[in-house]
Amino acid sequence: MSKFAAHDFKGQKALIRVDFNVPLNDKYEITDDNRMRAAVPTIKKILDDGGSVILMSHLGRPKDGPTEKYSLKHLIQHLSDLLGGTTVLFANDCIGEQAYLTAGMIRPGEVLLLENLRFYKEEEKGDLAFAEKLSKLGDVWVNDAFGTAHRAHASTAVIAQFFPAEKRMFGLLMEGEVESAEKVLHKAEKPFVAIIGGAKVSDKILIIENLLERATDIIIGGGMAYTFMKARGGKIGNSLCEQDRLETALEILQKAKVKNVSIHLPEDSVIADKFDANANTSACPSDAIPDGWMGLDIGPKAEGIFAEVIKKSKTILWNGPMGVFEMEKFQRGTKAVAIAIAEATQAGSFSLVGGGDSVAAVNQFGFAAKVSYVSTGGGAMLEYFEGKTLPGIAAVQS
Repeated sequence: MSKFAAHDFKGQKALIRVDFNVPLNDKYEITDDNRMRAAVPTIKKILDDGGSVILMSHLGRPKDGPTEKYSLKHLIQHLSDLLGGTTVLFANDCIGEQAYLTAGMIRPGEVLLLENLRFYKEEEKGDLAFAEKLSKLGDVWVNDAFGTAHRAHASTAVIAQFFPAEKRMFGLLMEGEVESAEKVLHKAEKPFVAIIGGAKVSDKILIIENLLERATDIIIGGGMAYTFMKARGGKIGNSLCEQDRLETALEILQKAKVKNVSIHLPEDSVIADKFDANANTSACPSDAIPDGWMGLDIGPKAEGIFAEVIKKSKTILWNGPMGVFEMEKFQRGTKAVAIAIAEATQAGSFSLVGGGDSVAAVNQFGFAAKVSYVSTGGGAMLEYFEGKTLPGIAAVQS
């Protein structure tokens, strides 16, 4: 049983760092509440135990202190609805007299939401005194914000030192994230395929190099594939290419050969005569794209080959789309990969999807429930798979 599940919160005030950094429209309505939903099981477990909950989060990137646009008060009603009508109290500050008074009076079964942490510059600076002020609000500190685990901020890492080891822990969301990432990174059943997409090789170099030590297969799609194609001497027309990364691409291919890792590049591509939803399209080999045309998705042959590799794998990591899936003409490749992952998962493989665009794709195509785990932390997951120590995880584990 996990530390969090085993802990009895009866009569305790749990100070939870959540990630409620959700998008709001110009009427301050939430347009995507996934991050809030993800925190509900942790909150409910504490309330069911007979504890009370004090929530702290950031929202957006406020530059000059308190701003209406970035106030967490806009989330109160929706949070109450997600918690089945539980009253959510609000403190118009995250430290200071009102926050302390409200936190002091809160009773078992009640929830208090604090105002945006980033209204104080000290939060992002990881200020010790600010972290100590926050720590006085609760008896136990629970980190359930995987999306900010790669930041050494006051509320995500520095605060831990003000709680003894038995009173600092991961929430259920964080536990699931860490467990899934560990399973892929350190306990992967072979064959293990990593599907890496996106625009730039430079964004994914570290993750690819770390995975060369672990994966049996690496599938490369998206705009970054054309840098590899050009490095191998192919003609890529007007496709995306990082000229200064051609040498890096060749080095990666060479390292893979030495380590006996199969790198799969798209044999063919869906090409377009301009970057536009209404462009003229065609299909051709990925290393023979005519001048004036650009690759915007993997082609039908690549779809088939990639699907075969995915279906024979026991562990699957997916980070990054295969093409410009936001445009209907160029979403087939990403959808084909999603279908293959869902089928492999159904057949018993473990699949982890992470990184903003991959998560958007599985949600858009309705496959979120058909993979083993969908990560909530884009940047955090990327850094984890690059082999970096994440401050928000280390703070709880140390």
